[in-house]
Amino acid sequence: MAGVVLAAWMLDHDAASLALISRAFAGVPEGLTRDDVLDNITHFWLTNSGVSAARLYAENRFSFFGVKGVKIPVAVSVFPDELYQAPQSWAQKAYPNLIHYNRLDKGGHFAAWEQPELLVQEVRTGFRSLR
Repeated sequence: MAGVVLAAWMLDHDAASLALISRAFAGVPEGLTRDDVLDNITHFWLTNSGVSAARLYAENRFSFFGVKGVKIPVAVSVFPDELYQAPQSWAQKAYPNLIHYNRLDKGGHFAAWEQPELLVQEVRTGFRSLR
Protein backbone atom coordinates (compact mmCIF):
# COMPACT_ATOMS: atom_id res chain seq x y z
CA MET A 1 0.00 0.00 0.00
CA ALA A 2 2.78 2.47 0.91
CA GLY A 3 4.41 1.98 -2.50
CA VAL A 4 1.15 2.81 -4.27
CA VAL A 5 0.66 5.97 -2.21
CA LEU A 6 4.26 7.03 -2.84
CA ALA A 7 3.88 6.43 -6.58
CA ALA A 8 0.65 8.45 -6.61
CA TRP A 9 2.34 11.35 -4.79
CA MET A 10 5.25 11.37 -7.24
CA LEU A 11 3.09 10.99 -10.33
CA ASP A 12 0.59 13.63 -9.23
CA HIS A 13 3.17 16.20 -8.11
CA ASP A 14 1.96 18.75 -10.67
CA ALA A 15 0.35 18.66 -14.12
CA ALA A 16 3.55 19.31 -16.09
CA SER A 17 5.51 16.63 -14.23
CA LEU A 18 2.66 14.16 -14.67
CA ALA A 19 2.73 14.80 -18.41
CA LEU A 20 6.51 14.30 -18.55
CA ILE A 21 6.35 11.11 -16.48
CA SER A 22 3.40 9.81 -18.52
CA ARG A 23 5.47 10.17 -21.69
CA ALA A 24 7.87 7.56 -20.29
CA PHE A 25 5.05 5.03 -20.06
CA ALA A 26 3.82 5.97 -23.54
CA GLY A 27 7.22 5.07 -25.03
CA VAL A 28 8.45 8.58 -25.90
CA PRO A 29 12.21 8.14 -26.39
CA GLU A 30 13.42 11.43 -24.89
CA GLY A 31 13.69 12.23 -21.21
CA LEU A 32 12.63 9.73 -18.58
CA THR A 33 12.23 6.01 -19.12
CA ARG A 34 9.83 3.70 -17.30
CA ASP A 35 12.80 2.32 -15.37
CA ASP A 36 13.79 5.85 -14.31
CA VAL A 37 10.34 6.44 -12.84
CA LEU A 38 10.16 3.07 -11.12
CA ASP A 39 13.74 3.37 -9.82
CA ASN A 40 12.97 6.76 -8.29
CA ILE A 41 9.82 5.48 -6.58
CA THR A 42 11.74 2.44 -5.33
CA HIS A 43 14.54 4.66 -4.02
CA PHE A 44 12.10 6.68 -1.90
CA TRP A 45 10.32 3.53 -0.75
CA LEU A 46 13.40 1.50 0.24
CA THR A 47 15.06 4.42 2.03
CA ASN A 48 11.80 5.38 3.72
CA SER A 49 12.40 8.98 2.66
CA GLY A 50 9.06 9.87 1.05
CA VAL A 51 7.75 11.57 4.19
CA SER A 52 10.88 13.64 4.72
CA ALA A 53 10.83 14.69 1.05
CA ALA A 54 7.21 15.82 1.39
CA ARG A 55 7.90 17.79 4.57
CA LEU A 56 9.29 20.69 2.55
CA TYR A 57 5.84 21.26 1.06
CA ALA A 58 3.97 20.84 4.34
CA GLU A 59 6.24 22.75 6.73
CA ASN A 60 7.65 25.62 4.69
CA ARG A 61 6.25 28.85 6.15
CA PHE A 62 8.36 31.22 4.06
CA SER A 63 7.15 33.00 0.96
CA PHE A 64 8.17 30.80 -1.94
CA PHE A 65 8.18 33.65 -4.45
CA GLY A 66 9.49 36.35 -2.12
CA VAL A 67 12.80 38.05 -2.83
CA LYS A 68 15.50 36.22 -0.88
CA GLY A 69 18.38 38.69 -0.65
CA VAL A 70 20.97 35.89 -0.94
CA LYS A 71 24.45 37.42 -1.07
CA ILE A 72 26.60 34.49 -2.27
CA PRO A 73 27.18 33.92 -6.02
CA VAL A 74 24.07 32.38 -7.60
CA ALA A 75 23.33 30.81 -10.97
CA VAL A 76 19.71 30.48 -12.12
CA SER A 77 18.63 28.08 -14.83
CA VAL A 78 15.01 28.33 -15.92
CA PHE A 79 13.45 25.18 -17.34
CA PRO A 80 10.29 25.69 -19.45
CA ASP A 81 8.20 23.04 -17.69
CA GLU A 82 9.09 24.21 -14.17
CA LEU A 83 6.25 25.21 -11.87
CA TYR A 84 7.62 28.77 -11.62
CA GLN A 85 9.84 30.15 -14.35
CA ALA A 86 11.71 32.89 -12.55
CA PRO A 87 11.99 36.01 -14.69
CA GLN A 88 15.46 37.52 -14.85
CA SER A 89 14.19 40.71 -13.19
CA TRP A 90 13.04 38.68 -10.15
CA ALA A 91 16.28 36.66 -10.05
CA GLN A 92 18.34 39.86 -10.02
CA LYS A 93 16.36 41.20 -7.05
CA ALA A 94 16.34 37.89 -5.20
CA TYR A 95 20.03 37.23 -5.77
CA PRO A 96 22.05 40.46 -5.80
CA ASN A 97 25.16 38.46 -6.74
CA LEU A 98 23.57 36.74 -9.75
CA ILE A 99 26.45 35.53 -11.93
CA HIS A 100 24.48 33.45 -14.46
CA TYR A 101 20.92 33.41 -15.78
CA ASN A 102 19.73 31.17 -18.61
CA ARG A 103 16.45 29.93 -20.05
CA LEU A 104 16.60 26.39 -21.42
CA ASP A 105 14.59 24.73 -24.18
CA LYS A 106 13.50 21.65 -22.24
CA GLY A 107 13.19 20.27 -18.74
CA GLY A 108 10.93 20.81 -15.78
CA HIS A 109 10.56 20.55 -12.03
CA PHE A 110 12.71 17.42 -11.90
CA ALA A 111 15.39 18.73 -14.28
CA ALA A 112 18.22 16.77 -12.65
CA TRP A 113 16.23 13.62 -13.29
CA GLU A 114 14.71 14.52 -16.66
CA GLN A 115 17.60 16.33 -18.34
CA PRO A 116 20.76 15.54 -16.35
CA GLU A 117 23.16 16.49 -19.15
CA LEU A 118 21.58 19.93 -19.51
CA LEU A 119 21.66 20.52 -15.77
CA VAL A 120 25.34 19.52 -15.49
CA GLN A 121 26.16 21.83 -18.40
CA GLU A 122 24.30 24.68 -16.66
CA VAL A 123 26.10 24.13 -13.34
CA ARG A 124 29.46 24.11 -15.11
CA THR A 125 28.65 27.22 -17.15
CA GLY A 126 27.05 29.03 -14.23
CA PHE A 127 29.96 28.64 -11.87
CA ARG A 128 32.88 28.58 -14.32
CA SER A 129 33.82 32.14 -13.37
CA LEU A 130 34.45 31.01 -9.76
CA ARG A 131 37.21 28.54 -10.63
